[in-house]
Amino acid sequence: MTEENRNLQRQGEATGEAGAPSLASQGAVVSGMTMLSRISGLIRDVFFAYLLGASQFADMFLVAFRIPNFFRRMFAEGAFNQAFVPVMVRFKSQGHAALLDFLGPLSGLFTLIMIIVVILGMVFSEALTKLFAIGFNDEQIAHTAHLLVITFPYLGFISLTAYAAALLNAHGRFAIPAVTPVLLNLVLIAASLVAISGLSDVHETEVLAWGVLVAGVVQFLFQIPSLSRLGLITKPNFNYRHEGIRRIGKLLVPALFASSVSQINALVNTLLASLLMTGSISWLYYADRLLELPVGLIAIALGTVMLPHLSKLAGDEDHEGFHDTVGWGINLGLMLALPAAVALYLMADGLIATLYLTISGGALTEFDVRMAGFAVQLFAIAMPGFVLVRVLSTAFFAHEDTQTPFRYAAVAVAANLIVSLATFQWMGHVGLAWATAISAWTNVILLYGGLSRRGLYHLDASLGRLAWRSLLATVVLGVCLKLFVDCVDWLSMAELERMWIMLAVCAVGVVMYLALLLLLGVRPRDLNHYSENQA
Repeated sequence: MTEENRNLQRQGEATGEAGAPSLASQGAVVSGMTMLSRISGLIRDVFFAYLLGASQFADMFLVAFRIPNFFRRMFAEGAFNQAFVPVMVRFKSQGHAALLDFLGPLSGLFTLIMIIVVILGMVFSEALTKLFAIGFNDEQIAHTAHLLVITFPYLGFISLTAYAAALLNAHGRFAIPAVTPVLLNLVLIAASLVAISGLSDVHETEVLAWGVLVAGVVQFLFQIPSLSRLGLITKPNFNYRHEGIRRIGKLLVPALFASSVSQINALVNTLLASLLMTGSISWLYYADRLLELPVGLIAIALGTVMLPHLSKLAGDEDHEGFHDTVGWGINLGLMLALPAAVALYLMADGLIATLYLTISGGALTEFDVRMAGFAVQLFAIAMPGFVLVRVLSTAFFAHEDTQTPFRYAAVAVAANLIVSLATFQWMGHVGLAWATAISAWTNVILLYGGLSRRGLYHLDASLGRLAWRSLLATVVLGVCLKLFVDCVDWLSMAELERMWIMLAVCAVGVVMYLALLLLLGVRPRDLNHYSENQA
């Protein structure tokens, strides 16, 4: 990019007339679609809670559901995306023909690898179950392994879905990939209704397992029309000597670990929780699902829109634009994550009770609500860390550097393991949630230090001005929420009363926080950052 073009772009950013969508608007699209996904996911989990509660059958199904999702987030949405997108952006800049020449061998080899992985997962389902749930007895292992044979092919379909989504995102098409997870939730809600109705002769957990597989097929097929309209469907081949394939292969292994810290930590939590009292896996799962709503709306949206844009800036050697974009991501991430974390911490019991007790009724008890609430509070401390990790690691991946985040991730996982082993026997599942928070913030500190040493990003006055305003507004919001929470007992409320009060508190809290930001001088233009990454 020439200096003249850079100046024109920055003038556009200042005036809002760059002719390109701002990263904030692109992020809003992803965030909006993710909101639909998370809300439908919470409704799905309400059905799970009604059907299975926190029983041993819930634990068994959730392990069988979590294993393919663990590998999906590692291979497809994690490592593959981080290694694939920066390389793809380079070939995209060379023209459509060069891009298709790259996509042919990539799609062929990726599909072949997924087929092999799925077959191995089904064959070794019992071994995987023992790995993820070492505390299960023989009967639990046998049932979970049977469920895993059904759910594991989901990994293949959802990995291909993630591959298609990365292509669409790189061409500025964010809505379709972001809304696709809603289909998983809708299919599983339908499967839950089938199980509740008693129309099926098999166990409820098996009905849900078949729902997972069907959802994977539906999600993959949903991407095809969009890919076809963009001319991105090409004949697969197995040319592993292609330059792009070699570059991805070099980046893939360290990216696999670096982008999967949260999944590895979740594996450790599931494994150790299986040694604790019945329900521990379910408490952590329900708490984690509640955490995923703000993380998805903020961290995933930011990472999704920033990676292709930062990759282009890195390729153009626009150091100033790169620094500004990373700073924009940190500013916006903190502005949204801080109040969400405080609200999660202070209203943990109320949120769990409203979602999984008031709405679901069914098998979940008040004791389960309190246990899950303790986990939510510790996950709330980790939540801003998850957002910052997503932003900071994206800066490394955009420079095709997966080795550095890999090393930092190893330290973060070690921190999680040490704290988990030191606390889970006397703190139970709460100790596992605490270890997750320690791990997240360890990773943040290491990533920022690495970016600063390389001169890619350093804290500046713009961050300070926005950060203190966000922090001050969050403190005021937190004080008001604390005064309110001290006056209510969520578990003693009537069900409808609890639901309406929770809705009112959430609405008032959002309005109050936005009003405080405006009073402190924050304006919508402060969040705009314009993107050159258009199809």
